[in-house]
Amino acid sequence: MKNPNKAMVLTFAERCKNILSGNWQAHLHTIKADAKGSKEDIHSSRVKYLFKRGKPYIWIQEDDLHNVNTIIDERGSLSVTSAVPGPVMNLLKSIRKLPVRVALTGDVVPLKDEKVQLAAETLREIMLSERKTVSGASYSVSGVLSSSSVSCKSRSENLQEILDGNDAYMVYKFNIRSCSYIDGNGGSHDVDVNDVEISKADMLSPFSEALIDGINQSPARRRALMLFCFVYLNKNARDALMLSVDSKGFDVLGKVPGVTTKDGLSQYEWREFRFTFKQEARDIETFCRLLVDMEEEALKNVSSYSGLG
Repeated sequence: MKNPNKAMVLTFAERCKNILSGNWQAHLHTIKADAKGSKEDIHSSRVKYLFKRGKPYIWIQEDDLHNVNTIIDERGSLSVTSAVPGPVMNLLKSIRKLPVRVALTGDVVPLKDEKVQLAAETLREIMLSERKTVSGASYSVSGVLSSSSVSCKSRSENLQEILDGNDAYMVYKFNIRSCSYIDGNGGSHDVDVNDVEISKADMLSPFSEALIDGINQSPARRRALMLFCFVYLNKNARDALMLSVDSKGFDVLGKVPGVTTKDGLSQYEWREFRFTFKQEARDIETFCRLLVDMEEEALKNVSSYSGLG
């Protein structure tokens, strides 16, 4: 009999696709070039991109050196981190932990004029679809999304700058040759490119940053995360923050007792915990409902522990 929980475990390929689908900016690295050919020096800058049909499509500002470099040498690498809100990023830095990320190597290939127009139309359609999803969300979902800080813009809001026409861009597709998943401790895991391509796109990915920040901005939701640590993992968390969300569950940073000092006191440390849903959340409505179901279940468990249930 198949283990029912096995299907709810994220593969490295799925983690990579979630990151690539959820973010909108990346660091592109190309080999510096001149009239004599490629050199060993690397030019790096932040670029905007859209992940579609297994490939990143990149918008590079017209004055960026990448546009010259790729004429001589198409080889490049792309680094994409998980979409993490500012407060969580600051916490990760304070505990010397990195956000998970994807490292790609491949070829940076310019799009022909008709393909550039098609890429812009695709971008516009996706943005409209994301905005329609948000505007049609239920009260509970919109409550979470609207709780996110003003600085936490949605992916479509950040990509709008491309369509506004204030800056001139060159458009490329990035043909992936290799893919690696880099975990929070810096460990690298090679991932088959075909596995990433055929992995199902997570419908939560475009909204993950706003969901995470909206939950973390709510004291009640933070207390619920602490309750999850206690009820489901037997960990007494002093504080907790949502770290990542996906269709199969979510990751939490919990401040829990660590090493006990000589005088018998416990030093608290931030640790990462994984919580898995009983069913997949194929959209943000289902995700929020399953989260509420977990909160209600956890409260019932606490009540039964105390003899109140």
